[in-house]
Amino acid sequence: DQPRSRGLGDVYKRQVEDIPNRRNRDLGGNPWRTFPMSAELIRLLRMEDLPFAQKVREIAGWNQTDTDWERMIRFEPEGCFLVECDGAPAGTATTTIHKAEVGWIGMVLVHPDFRRRGLATMLLKKCVEYLTPRTQCIKLDATPAGMMVYEKLGFVEESRLHRWEGIASGERAESSVRNKVDGVLVEMDRVAFGADRSGFLEALAESSFTTADPNGEGYGMIREGINASYLGPVVAANSEVGSSLITSLLAQKGGEKIYWDILAENQSAVELATELGFVKQRELIRMRLGESGFEGDSTMQWAITGPETA
Repeated sequence: DQPRSRGLGDVYKRQVEDIPNRRNRDLGGNPWRTFPMSAELIRLLRMEDLPFAQKVREIAGWNQTDTDWERMIRFEPEGCFLVECDGAPAGTATTTIHKAEVGWIGMVLVHPDFRRRGLATMLLKKCVEYLTPRTQCIKLDATPAGMMVYEKLGFVEESRLHRWEGIASGERAESSVRNKVDGVLVEMDRVAFGADRSGFLEALAESSFTTADPNGEGYGMIREGINASYLGPVVAANSEVGSSLITSLLAQKGGEKIYWDILAENQSAVELATELGFVKQRELIRMRLGESGFEGDSTMQWAITGPETA
């Protein structure tokens, strides 16, 4: 008896099994126009595809570095995809699995030359197809403009988050300390996030500055980005620890532009960002397909890992 996997598969099947037969309608710019899928059309995203991946990332104005792409491909080599159109690369999508509890979809990007052909939907369906037998629940962070596409496949809104942008105040005080996220911190992160993402945190720490509370009540990371340094994840047991970790991490990037994504439910983190002079830039909608066993504690999440991976 495996009710979790069967439930997610049933949700997906009900939503998409009748979609591919719409080609005879005049759908105009409807994003749900679909095209035949084949093994030649969607393939695995490989390291040699990074120049194209970075091109569509640049067009979208996103912040991921080559290292971010490489990390996602290495962590889920069979779950990152590229769609080709007329033999040319046209779009990308990635998945990240946090054990069997949560699968994440990210980096759904289509080059402007190939938009309005249903390619983003094809990539999304491929990701759902890959994740469905492997995880209990699928999540992603959607833009308001893209929300309708995900709702068509059965995704529902779970929460809201916002991108905050600011300058790390003070002089740069770089430290050589690189604390690991292990032991009690792994369990704390699981309680905060709602799933075991210890494997991904280990991979993320390789290219991040990581600091931890001396009493084991939290940890945080900050890493390089194309447009700004990215603050997150940060998990803390209380406001005092959260504020201390954020201050320590920002000190590594004194004078630099920072991106900081905060769940709307964590008002303490929102208040701190405002006090530090950060400005809210955009909203994202966290959505899910299927039921997760435990939602986590948003008040402990002072910064997410990134919209592309959680």
